[in-house]
Amino acid sequence: MGLGTAYALATRSPRLRVQVVEKELELGKHQSSHNSGVLHAGLYYRTGSAKARLAVTGIRKMVRFCEEHGIPHEICGKLVVAVGDDELPRLQVLYERGCANGLRDLEWLSGAAATELEPHVRCVAAVRVPEEGIVSFPAVIQALVAELRERDVRIITGSPVQRIHRVGQGWRIEAGDHAIDADFLINCAGLHADRVAALAGEPRRCRIVPFRGEYYTLRPERAHLVRNLIYPVPDPAFPFLGVHLTRTIDGRVEAGPNAVLAFAREGYRKSDINLGDLFDALSWPGLWRFVIKYPKAAFSELRQSFSKSLFAKALQRLVPELDEGDLLPGTSGVRAQAMRPDGRLIDDFELLERNAAIHVLNAPSPAATASLAIGEEIASRVL
Repeated sequence: MGLGTAYALATRSPRLRVQVVEKELELGKHQSSHNSGVLHAGLYYRTGSAKARLAVTGIRKMVRFCEEHGIPHEICGKLVVAVGDDELPRLQVLYERGCANGLRDLEWLSGAAATELEPHVRCVAAVRVPEEGIVSFPAVIQALVAELRERDVRIITGSPVQRIHRVGQGWRIEAGDHAIDADFLINCAGLHADRVAALAGEPRRCRIVPFRGEYYTLRPERAHLVRNLIYPVPDPAFPFLGVHLTRTIDGRVEAGPNAVLAFAREGYRKSDINLGDLFDALSWPGLWRFVIKYPKAAFSELRQSFSKSLFAKALQRLVPELDEGDLLPGTSGVRAQAMRPDGRLIDDFELLERNAAIHVLNAPSPAATASLAIGEEIASRVL
């Protein structure tokens, strides 16, 4: 999103002097590359929300960008499947929402029709989303960096932001060994967005609570069980999508992710612990209210994290032929999920615009897919 915003600004107003500041030595080391690589089309999101609007326009912008830059991608379509009659009303809501959000060529399929597309899936009905696909987001990052360098955008890496001061009508940002003066500040810091906003003087009315999503990979000889993307109907008792099956652009099939509290904001392994991050999460009253609100689901996700057999059992609801032996250890990512003090997860993208600054306080999925559209929206506000 930071790169997409810089690209929009530099393209629409070449006279601007745009600078990108990144704490890591390389760009896109966290959420941008620790994700499923799925291009999301806007099926799940409340009609009229920023997520719905920007996902629909964003996937089309991203596909065009990939085509223009030769980035590996494929519009393979996705199935969202109802495995029991009790899920049919929720699937119907998704179908109607997708139509209302402007998705093209959505199809309601019978269970038999679904197996023509995914022979190993078992369901009573499914919705096919033909616009969805897969991509290499690291390749998107490389292409954006190349475009920015062509436009003389300065990219500063290895420079974590330490202080932000108001200077007149603008800002001074101290990052690593650099002191940067700016007329306008845009905070796309992802897992640390709330902290960067606090450095700029904003009260922490929400907190980033890191949820790790863990994946398994199907054994290569069992990858034929999944042709493209198979998703469950989301469980209203838990505010995440549930484990699903996704083919990646390099031909693997990933299974997951779950959602468990990470003990570090960049905690990709169970053993990764950052005491400051952990205290930040555990001292936030919203986390405890979240657990009280979703005790069964939270405990189930935790058990799945430590039990491959339970993880496999969840996947068997979608593809019964899968078993525990088909799963190999995979990757993981950490969601930068903003949470309110009352325990509610902020459901939509959240931008705070004030004092010559825009802070992107919440940008979970589908933010990668929508990054070019979000960047254009931010650029419009800045300009």
